[in-house]
Amino acid sequence: MLSRTADSLYWVSRYVERAEYLARILDATTRLTNLPSTYGGAGTEWQSAVSTAGCEDEFAAAYGEANERNVCEFLTFHPDNPSSIRNCLAQARSNARAVRTALTSEMWDALNSAWLELQRFEKKRMDREEFARFLDWVKNVSLVFDGSAYRTMLRDDGYWFSRLGVYLERADNTARILDVKYHVLLPANEQVGGSLDYFQWTTVLREVSALTAYHWVYREAVKPILIADLLILNRRMPRSLASCYENISRFLDHLGDAYGRHGPSQRQARKTLTGLSNTKIDAVFERGLHEFIEEFITENNRLGNTIFEQYLQ
Repeated sequence: MLSRTADSLYWVSRYVERAEYLARILDATTRLTNLPSTYGGAGTEWQSAVSTAGCEDEFAAAYGEANERNVCEFLTFHPDNPSSIRNCLAQARSNARAVRTALTSEMWDALNSAWLELQRFEKKRMDREEFARFLDWVKNVSLVFDGSAYRTMLRDDGYWFSRLGVYLERADNTARILDVKYHVLLPANEQVGGSLDYFQWTTVLREVSALTAYHWVYREAVKPILIADLLILNRRMPRSLASCYENISRFLDHLGDAYGRHGPSQRQARKTLTGLSNTKIDAVFERGLHEFIEEFITENNRLGNTIFEQYLQ
């Protein structure tokens, strides 16, 4: 496969996954800000949404205050935010058009229809109820595209590059969600384990569609250390870091076998997966969750660069 075709397939999936992630961030933040005042919210929820999205500098250049109106506008349709939902779907469609013959008709229809529908949303003046429907629509776009890829693509290098994009982006997103909750949301004078802390952690689980899975696995009240265990180390949880790297390593091995050479990206992915497999959640908290996640995000970005150098340039 030509490197530019592989690159486009890889980025189509990353951009669609990122758009869904932004919708989940905004949905979760809206839930947090709607908590009754008796729970004493931190007042940092909208700033945390910007931090989780990883675009603090761009937001600061466009707006002075992180409030509901500014953050929602910036993360959805703002033209100067390269990672807004609008720009993510635009970039996904642009990359898809460049490799139209490498996509199945179902994948192209999912993206093209989403782009046309997005134009109608962009022109609306949305109240909270309409905005919630918009966020659900974005999440559904990702589900339809992901399902069409899974159910219709030939299992060859095109499919493997597409899946690499999904899981690298998903690993980064899950790590950021955990990190921002741990360091931004809970105010300094709020009790860890208190009512606000409970609702914030529950919202994190809802944000990654893991609340039901949490109760199935642990069968007890919401606890930060168990949430971290589920989202970092539990391979049965599709959005966990360990599950993402199990898939990343598998698809990189498929590429290595197909091209007759296993290189630095395969070694790096296996090293990260082995590290996650040999880690206990108590050790993560003893060392510091923030420090662990920072190192993981750095390693995940490094793997993305290695994949680019090995296959996509």
